[in-house]
Amino acid sequence: MKSIALSSILLATLFVFTSAAEERPNILWITSEDNGISWVGCYGGTNAKTPSIDKLAEEGFRYRYCFDNAAVCAPTRSIWITGMYGVSNGTQPMRSRNEIPHDKIAYYPDLLNRAGYHTSNPGKTDYNIGGREDKEPWDLKKGTQYGWKKREPGQPFFCVVNIGDSHESRAHGNVENTRNDPAKMKLFSYHPDLSVIRKNYAKYADAVENMDKKVGQCLAELEKDGLAENTIVIYNSDHGGVMARSKRFVYSSGIHCPLIVRIPEKFQHLYPAEKPGTVVDRLVGFVDMPKTWLSLAGAEIPNTFQGRVFLGKDADPEPEYHFAFRERADERLDNVRVMRDKRFSYHKNYMPFAPAGQHLAYLWKAKATPAWEQHHREGKTDEITGRFFRPRVSEELYDNKTDFDNVHNLIDSKEHQEKVAELKAALRKKQLELNDSGLLPEQMRVRRAAANKVTIYEMIRNEKLYPLETYLDAADVALARDAENLDAFVAALSDEDEGLRWWGIVGVHLLEDKAASVSGALETALEDEAHEIRMMAAWTLIKLGKTEKALACLESLLFEGTHNEIMLHNVLDWMGEPAHPLIKRYMAEGGSKDGKYGISIFGRVAELNGW
Repeated sequence: MKSIALSSILLATLFVFTSAAEERPNILWITSEDNGISWVGCYGGTNAKTPSIDKLAEEGFRYRYCFDNAAVCAPTRSIWITGMYGVSNGTQPMRSRNEIPHDKIAYYPDLLNRAGYHTSNPGKTDYNIGGREDKEPWDLKKGTQYGWKKREPGQPFFCVVNIGDSHESRAHGNVENTRNDPAKMKLFSYHPDLSVIRKNYAKYADAVENMDKKVGQCLAELEKDGLAENTIVIYNSDHGGVMARSKRFVYSSGIHCPLIVRIPEKFQHLYPAEKPGTVVDRLVGFVDMPKTWLSLAGAEIPNTFQGRVFLGKDADPEPEYHFAFRERADERLDNVRVMRDKRFSYHKNYMPFAPAGQHLAYLWKAKATPAWEQHHREGKTDEITGRFFRPRVSEELYDNKTDFDNVHNLIDSKEHQEKVAELKAALRKKQLELNDSGLLPEQMRVRRAAANKVTIYEMIRNEKLYPLETYLDAADVALARDAENLDAFVAALSDEDEGLRWWGIVGVHLLEDKAASVSGALETALEDEAHEIRMMAAWTLIKLGKTEKALACLESLLFEGTHNEIMLHNVLDWMGEPAHPLIKRYMAEGGSKDGKYGISIFGRVAELNGW
């Protein structure tokens, strides 16, 4: 009798499990590369025609406020695979591949596999994380992009289809003979109205339309296989773009992305609104996506996942703000944080001495970018079209409702000071919550983690190794550019913590001529153990007209070696003419004109100067 009873229980359990499995949705996640909302018809874009995506929006739910957290591919994809903000585990610099503790941080396909899903991603991974092969967690790693075809009969699937036809590279090369009419292109207000820029827009519009066709083909294949009625379809781009000052930058054109979710009627209990075709006003960040996919699949969600479930019966409360960040992109350094709500965005530039429009090899491959730069060099840009190439302020505030292009900085507007204070406070709270790793220069934090034999993830969670609150305070004082703090900056240059010495030198540098009285302390800083501080001290002295010792320091770093070569090359370029003799000699002695993504930083300087 016990045997019969046990068999009955097992059969009942199997029936319940099977029934539950049959009710679990398949999930198809279609991602396109590099196109923000301005390139999609159902979001009001007029340059490209996107009938497949528009039709999907009619059949599903179009999210009005969806934002990427990182504005460029590899850091974004590290967010997706881990469900963590890159600044919270050290994966925010482009293609850094810093390691994370894989025994503590699961990838979301691992968890879908454990829940019985077949997972496939034979296309782009680019997760920017060391210590684990990108393809390893997926059941289907190569072959057909329609991975559902390789699952076991009846097995629920999670399939990623990544479409590269709208990638930035499709805007490179010849811009003649486009399908789209350059004269009909609507330009961002920060771009001058030049013929080559219009042609480049038209070339990219062609690429977006090619991408849209691939979306339609994927949906048709799903329908042909009889799976549309059992499959939730998600479409979004991987960040904004693609014309200059969008991709890689945390302005709206770089992070405001399309998101459309189509849910079959049998799963209408998951609807985010009353009926398909509705526009959903919920604020969604990319960090929310993997956690939401796990929730829809009924999979385990570890506490490492930092987003919010935005869909289904287990949806979390809507966030009030969205957090975004920018750091090194390819060979170029920067450090920006953004906190925004649905309307206003507050930007904090932690490296305002790095020009926004500094030459970046891959970005300059699109003909529109060098044409824009040359237009500026010829003195033909105005306050709006030329600002990209001018020095930056420490803080910015934009009204995205009236100024999507983010060209009218309201940071000093009296009527917006309450909003500035609100978003600044929210930003600091978020940085502390996430243990934001970006308050030290990239190589400085890499060295510190290595010296302590921990990952960056672990280091920033140890207050003794990374006193974040102290760094945030020091950065705020430095970015304020107040000469009343000069003595405090000089005192910081003697601190045993190189992180505080860093913010001390940044504070002195940003004071420019007001720091002339502390040249002695700057000369002492030329011998700092941290080469980043030496570089900034040298640059500051040169700005003050104290060149001899400063150039000798930079010469030593350039020809005898440094533990932060990429920063040295950036600083020498930012310095301009005073550094040219050093760069010219370096190139004459065998420095390469070729970089990983095109011409090197020094190669570009040599090219401009005819060396």
